[in-house]
Amino acid sequence: MTIEAYTKPDGQPERSLRLEHLVKEYTPGKPVLRDISFEVRGHSSVAIIGPSGTGKSTLIRCVNKLIRPTSGKIYVSGEEITRLSGRELRHARRKIGMVFQEFNLVERLSVMENVLCGRLGYVSSLRAWWRKYPPGDINKAFALLESIGLEDFVQQRADSLSGGQRQRVGIARAIMQEPHVLLADEPTSSLDPKTSVEIMELLVHLSAEHRIPLIINIHDVELAKRFTSRVIGISQGVIVYDGPPAELSNEHLKVIYGGEDWLR
Repeated sequence: MTIEAYTKPDGQPERSLRLEHLVKEYTPGKPVLRDISFEVRGHSSVAIIGPSGTGKSTLIRCVNKLIRPTSGKIYVSGEEITRLSGRELRHARRKIGMVFQEFNLVERLSVMENVLCGRLGYVSSLRAWWRKYPPGDINKAFALLESIGLEDFVQQRADSLSGGQRQRVGIARAIMQEPHVLLADEPTSSLDPKTSVEIMELLVHLSAEHRIPLIINIHDVELAKRFTSRVIGISQGVIVYDGPPAELSNEHLKVIYGGEDWLR
């Protein structure tokens, strides 16, 4: 099933993510997510904040179908993905870019090879096995690495990079998919403060440049307020705040995180 997608002036559907009444239960009768609904489109950047265990990572994993929602619907650019499986799901996942907390690079491969892994869903199994990518993909990967300051590391193994460099490679790999939505699950949690700022700047910049909706699951409220255009606060599996960062007050944060001791 599909729903009507927004269209851009060039007639192409606008990239978007839409959740309708999403519920996830690991134990029957004990939902981790309760009736979650929101939409993100264009080049919007959205931060998902909330205490540990409130369902932020579960939400991200439902969107990319690493786990199956209990009920509700998820649409990517108008296509419902919650009902898909097998080959249809593999094709739909090409539209969902993912940036991981622990980078998830292939450590023994070079920076270039890791970035080109973003094209695995578009090449045959044989080409993937021999890592034979079309020249256009290789040229695009070179240009992308140059744009993020890693042009001098093309042939360097991933396991020789710093944490910030690894995360940049992970972001480039996700962008290489040409996704319709970009998900980032705690992308700065293992980085120092300076590098965290650089990674947030890069994510938001590339999202805007490529017009990809960006959803970031993040613990750092100040980073969320500084870099994203919208904040969604989740507490006990429900949305308790959805609005601009400038309007996110201490009163909202008390509701999201439960109490005021942590604000002191």
